Amino acid sequence: MAGSRTGPSGLINSLEETLIALLLGLMTVITFANVIARFVFNSNILWALELTVFLFAWLVLLGASYAVKTHAHLGVDAIVNMLAPGARKAVALFAAACCIVFSLLLLKGAYDYWAVFADLPPTSGRWFPTGFDMKARSQSFYEVQDVPMVAVFKFLEDLINYGDSYEKLPKVVPYVVLPVSMLLLVFRFIQAAFQIARGEADRLVASHEVEDEIAEVQAQRGEHD
Repeated sequence: MAGSRTGPSGLINSLEETLIALLLGLMTVITFANVIARFVFNSNILWALELTVFLFAWLVLLGASYAVKTHAHLGVDAIVNMLAPGARKAVALFAAACCIVFSLLLLKGAYDYWAVFADLPPTSGRWFPTGFDMKARSQSFYEVQDVPMVAVFKFLEDLINYGDSYEKLPKVVPYVVLPVSMLLLVFRFIQAAFQIARGEADRLVASHEVEDEIAEVQAQRGEHD
């Protein structure tokens, strides 16, 4: 995919991969520093465990959409391999449509859960948004347990906490990964559906062998053309 690094999609790819690598690196550094603090200095970094948990959650949630892009999710394709190309494509498109609907439901739930911490109205409606619930109680004053407030997020005190200061990091910051990751998941499933429709893939979960076979067939078509 020569153009995968250019344009909006390429920018998202680069940001996604850089952020995932950064999260993994930060988890390693913080955990290592806490181990040294405990066993060498007989001390403890109070906020290390909670921050590592948040970073791991970010890694998992962002990694879910990244795995869709790289076809790295686990899947069973024994039946799919028995189908003719046309039927295989139809099944793959149906699976992609189901995944898009499911990820949209996750997006709604993720936004609704995060919105109250951001002093924003959650959506109304049980399954699909029917508007905004303007009567929902704001929880923008909620803080995490151990991670201290960081100066870069001080603007949130005036923006969503009505001028009151935070002692700990407000929950709106770590929980923002919920709607962001679900939005990325929707984007990746739509992207995968277009790849299947264009014949660039024949399933959502593709093993490396299948990817190599698809690339070989496309190369052979190019030579004949």
